[in-house]
Amino acid sequence: MAEPLLTASGLSKGFRGLKAVNGVSFSIGSGDILAMIGPNGAGKTTCFNLIAGAMLPDAGEVRLAGQPITGLRADQVCRAGIGRTFQLVKPFAGLSVLDNVTVGALNAVRHVAEAKERARAVLDLLDLGHKIGEPASALTLPDRKRLEVARALATGPKLLLLDEVMAGLRPTECDRLVEILAGLNRRDGLTILLIEHVMRAVMKLAQRILVLHHGEKIAEGVAEAVVRDPAVLDSYLGEEAP
Repeated sequence: MAEPLLTASGLSKGFRGLKAVNGVSFSIGSGDILAMIGPNGAGKTTCFNLIAGAMLPDAGEVRLAGQPITGLRADQVCRAGIGRTFQLVKPFAGLSVLDNVTVGALNAVRHVAEAKERARAVLDLLDLGHKIGEPASALTLPDRKRLEVARALATGPKLLLLDEVMAGLRPTECDRLVEILAGLNRRDGLTILLIEHVMRAVMKLAQRILVLHHGEKIAEGVAEAVVRDPAVLDSYLGEEAP
């Protein structure tokens, strides 16, 4: 694995006595793609929130490129180089598609004109260039999913956190998004951490898989080996194993 870009050490978070995340540690090498899988309620999105500054951990530390980012606000984490999507997509409904992404681009550049140019390039990449003038509220679910990815990409991340961006997509739409993300990783060296239930996407994208169950890490390793781990089959994949 490449030199770690992100290191999470002993992350824990509880809510009213329930341990949503319990002592989770992992790292992601620069230029890697790591998938985080597990049943609903396993603690995956909570891990994202701890990494992205949306929540403070009860214990543990997050480092980006060797520098501690635990305790930084979400906007500070974004400026440090982590972009994220949300499981429930909530674009600025009254703004155009272009303006939604321009808001994200202003994290990376100072001037609005430059941000709009950056936004257009990202929208073209995500096959949304022909819809830049439409209000975000008019988009279909697949287009809103792509808009969510575009907004995160426009911030200029070193590490992109993707929270179930394939959910609700048809197989052809899923394959196209996989193709785009794989291209960004291959061409630009973008590091990606994704939460995903669509295993066809996981197996095509991720070199490594981390599995959470009841807030704890139960498996981690090369994708092909992890999906055949008896503990993973029992807790999550079952008959869906590839």
